[in-house]
Amino acid sequence: MNRGKIVGLLLLLAGTGICVLTGAFMGSGLYTHRLTIPGAVLGLVLFGGLPFLVLGGLGGYFFIQGKSEEKAMAVVEKQERLLGMIKAHGQVPLDQVMLELHMTREEVTNAIYELVNLGLFAGYIDWDAMVFYSADAAKIGTNQCPNCGGIREFVGQGIVKCPYCGVSIFIPPNAPQTRAEPKPPPAS
Repeated sequence: MNRGKIVGLLLLLAGTGICVLTGAFMGSGLYTHRLTIPGAVLGLVLFGGLPFLVLGGLGGYFFIQGKSEEKAMAVVEKQERLLGMIKAHGQVPLDQVMLELHMTREEVTNAIYELVNLGLFAGYIDWDAMVFYSADAAKIGTNQCPNCGGIREFVGQGIVKCPYCGVSIFIPPNAPQTRAEPKPPPAS
C-alpha cells in the first residue's frame, strides 16, 4: 500500500475516532444531566461533525489519489519490465511479453510507443513474426532498415515503417539523423 492510501486511511480513522469520542462525551454529559440536549447537539456538531467532515474529506482525497498513483505505478512497472525483457534478450516474441506481463497486444503496443516517446527504447518490431528487437540507437537512426537492409529516404523521430519489409522501427528522439546519400554516377 502506498503512502497516500495510508495517510488517507489514517485521516479517515482519526475523523471517525474524534466523532465517536465526542459523541461519547456528549452522551455522558446528557446522562449525568450536565448538558442540555441543544448543548449536546451543538457540541457534537462543532467538535465531532466538523472534524469528521474535514478529516474525512482529506482522508478520502488522499486515499483516491493514492489509488490513482498505485495504478500509474503499475503501468510504469510493466513498462520497465517490458523494456528489461527486450534489452536483456535482444529479441522477445510478443506472445511471451503478453503472457508474462498479463497485457493485451494493444497495451504492449501502447507501452512500447510510450517508451519510444520517452526516448527509452530503440528497436523495431517485425509484425509478421510478432517479435520485438532491441537495437542500438545509432543503428536505428541510420537510413538503413535494421531488419532487411533496405534504404529509406529520411529517418525522422518516433515510429517509422520500412517500405520494403513492413517492420515498425522505433527511433528515439536523441538518435542521430541521416539522409539517404545520392548514388554516384557509374564509372565510364
